[in-house]
Amino acid sequence: MTTTDNWLLIDDDTAFLEILQRALKRQGVEATKAQSHAEALGALSTQCFHRCVLDLNLAGESGLQLLPELLSRQPDLNVLVLTGYGSIATAVEAMRRGAINYLCKPVTVNQLISGFDALATAPELRPEPPSVKEMEWEHIQRVLNEHEGNVSATARALNMHRRTLQRKLQKHSRWRN
Repeated sequence: MTTTDNWLLIDDDTAFLEILQRALKRQGVEATKAQSHAEALGALSTQCFHRCVLDLNLAGESGLQLLPELLSRQPDLNVLVLTGYGSIATAVEAMRRGAINYLCKPVTVNQLISGFDALATAPELRPEPPSVKEMEWEHIQRVLNEHEGNVSATARALNMHRRTLQRKLQKHSRWRN
């Protein structure tokens, strides 16, 4: 890692951003923090970045919707999506929209740096098949993505009450963190 690296960190968690920025600085990486879509786009308009760590959920806004906008403003930006709400559906969608990698929190700084560098390696496959709960979560994430994060539209598509879907999403987020 060289001191010429310049990263953009986009996450709505202030404490996480502070810790990550300090850890990267110890590795010789300069990083700029942004906590919203507007802050991220503002930072891109004033600086050129080599790498970007983008949280999937930015205080209710979708990082997936911000991703193409980041790349349209700076096409050579390497974007890694980092999330506490990982699913195959969102990983595939992130890659389709231009992310170079997708990692689930929690991660160490070394894992994050390796996430940018180890793109040619194949992911490890699990020895056991996913559980029914995991498959349900994947399906919900795929349908939620198809409806651009709209919970009400997703609930209708799943033939599920909106509050039931919100409880499932909330329960899963507590379980993952």
